[in-house]
Amino acid sequence: MSLIEADIAKDVQTPNWRIHYNETGTGHPVVLLHGGGPGATGWSNYSPNIETLAQHFRVIAPDLPGWGDSDEVDFTTYDVVEAVCELLDALGIEKAAFVGNSMGGHTSLRMAIERPERVSHLITMGAPIQLQPFLFGAGGGPSEGLKIMYQGYSDASPAAMKRLVEIMVYDRARFASPELCDQRSAAALGHPQHLANIARVAPRAPIPIWADLTKAATITAPALLIHGRDDRVVSFESTLFLAAHIPDSRAHIINRCGHWAQLEHAAEFNRQVIDFVTNH
Repeated sequence: MSLIEADIAKDVQTPNWRIHYNETGTGHPVVLLHGGGPGATGWSNYSPNIETLAQHFRVIAPDLPGWGDSDEVDFTTYDVVEAVCELLDALGIEKAAFVGNSMGGHTSLRMAIERPERVSHLITMGAPIQLQPFLFGAGGGPSEGLKIMYQGYSDASPAAMKRLVEIMVYDRARFASPELCDQRSAAALGHPQHLANIARVAPRAPIPIWADLTKAATITAPALLIHGRDDRVVSFESTLFLAAHIPDSRAHIINRCGHWAQLEHAAEFNRQVIDFVTNH
């Protein structure tokens, strides 16, 4: 991969937030929304995908407010859908394809339900929804992966990030490298204000406003719902639920894949997104 973040990093001031984002490519806008783990950013979640997708589309990968190099937020009042719409307005984008991993998938889902005029395509990877018992474990508690993710808000050391990365992927030997764990730890510890804001309201955060699943059938955008069969953070049954309720949808389940399909199976993910956005 020849692309480096510094070459495509930008900042924009919206009415309420300064938002850091990566942008490259031309064509139909594709917005990549990152997940909610400590140290998550647009670049860290999508570095193996941006360059390839940018050969076909205008790719925007923001650090959502409350994450990365963007402004901090109060998670008791913050609405990420409002932030995303402000970003679109600031960049002159009327309608975009939304690609979201985990929390970003949930945000994309809310966009498709609440702001359908801004969404041309909906693509999710491991999107959490309030569907017991699939998101939650026995007794209504968080899943195995969510418990470790919550711990990372108060302890973002390299050792804690190693536990986080290992729970996020299927192939630990390949993806849970010391370099990645150290990078993730440095990204999280570099923004202690974000960690503190999330830890203050966990475990409800980082999704204080949940999608209304009774409105899933109203989604008009074509939807591609990708999920790892071995996801230990959000069970793949949540994607089957969405596929059963979103009219123009298809589910793509990948074996030997955890919560980060776009990283573990980057080439397959890139092909799927390019074909879907181009031909639907």
